[in-house]
Amino acid sequence: ERFETMKFVSTRNSAYAVSFKHAIFDCMPADGGLYVPYSEHDLRSWILHMNEQTTFSTIAGSLTSALLKEEISPVISERIAATAFQDYSPRLRQLDDRLFLLELFHGPTGNHRDFGFLWLASALEHLLTIDEKNAIVIAPSTGAGGRSMAAAFGNKKHLKLVILYPKGYAKGLKPEHLFQNGGSVYPVEVDGDTAVVENLIRSIYQERQLIKDYNLTLANTVNIGRILPQVFFYMFAFTRIKMRTAGEIFYAVPSGNYGNLAAGLYAWKFCLPVKGFITDATEALTCDETGSCCCVNSSIPLAERGAADPAVPSNIERLEQIFTLSPAIMKSIIFPAKVSDAEAKTLISDSYRHYGIMFDMATARAYAAAQTRNIFRRQGGESLVLVSKDHPAFESEILTRICGEPPIIPEYLRDIDTPLPNVPLINGTKEELIKILNTVSEVQ
Repeated sequence: ERFETMKFVSTRNSAYAVSFKHAIFDCMPADGGLYVPYSEHDLRSWILHMNEQTTFSTIAGSLTSALLKEEISPVISERIAATAFQDYSPRLRQLDDRLFLLELFHGPTGNHRDFGFLWLASALEHLLTIDEKNAIVIAPSTGAGGRSMAAAFGNKKHLKLVILYPKGYAKGLKPEHLFQNGGSVYPVEVDGDTAVVENLIRSIYQERQLIKDYNLTLANTVNIGRILPQVFFYMFAFTRIKMRTAGEIFYAVPSGNYGNLAAGLYAWKFCLPVKGFITDATEALTCDETGSCCCVNSSIPLAERGAADPAVPSNIERLEQIFTLSPAIMKSIIFPAKVSDAEAKTLISDSYRHYGIMFDMATARAYAAAQTRNIFRRQGGESLVLVSKDHPAFESEILTRICGEPPIIPEYLRDIDTPLPNVPLINGTKEELIKILNTVSEVQ
């Protein structure tokens, strides 16, 4: 069963298609857009072939291979997935007849981003090894994201990760991942706040020459290599529930920066059986007066906007690109609902009493949106998969107030406040960061 390999185009120019390798290494199109899959792939035969016994690692390997097989051999595709996911998998729990919970916090740091980072780091490392090249990622962090990235990038040979923290925030990384101990993570503190750090990253990634000289790429969702593995979540969930439900399946997805929602839409384009995605409305994606989904910025043509931000990604442009090609899709498959904090908190309390499970606020908002839309109760046969992002331990304080007791803090989250020793402090000039890039690239 042949189809052409996956190609990627910018959200702002569908005429110029690039390979997967190009899209994940030179991950920011020159026109300021974001890379998106160019063609739709029919993965139905793979999806239907898998079942509850198929591990997440095998699902990821098979789908990586199916999507990229003309470009990357099936053996390498499967190795990319196995290296990433040999120890980690999302979990699907059935809460009642038609309510399922897809938990994405079972990676090394309890953060939903773990899976995307693990797969991207593995894909980059495998391709760099084949080409005998090296690459560097620079990323901002104040904590959770840095830990998640370090867990994925920490033991790579061809890939180095420079994490920039505002002063005082560098903590919680494993000693063996640190550059000074032979690992591949180089933490740096910047004398300033988050805005200073983000501006520093922008100043580097705006210079094409620097990107070329140091082979710089990004690990956030600007990089399509972070979104693709999130497609596997939906495939995984489907393999787990297809024997338990005869009706249509809806997914309730927290809004976040729309990475998971974009991935869900790509899963649907790759022929995953899905009836719709429900999400909590935000300023960017909300409902019009008829209750239909609308993107607020859509009136501004993509070509007239500022470039995608390397420091603070948003995937709304990826959603708009799908909707521009077929506006009817937006109204028929995405259902936002406005949700208040009070509604989310009530749901956390009710769910804890009812199921003994603590939802984080983002998950509770998505669940509240599903209840507001009341979609999956209409005919009576539908199932709802609630996508649960991060470990409740991250919101211990607020959840203790709502539920009357604290979430259980797993062992791996106990040392997250341990400051890192001997972290260099810079003033935040481009010259200082270039010096660090030289240090990091020399070792390779």
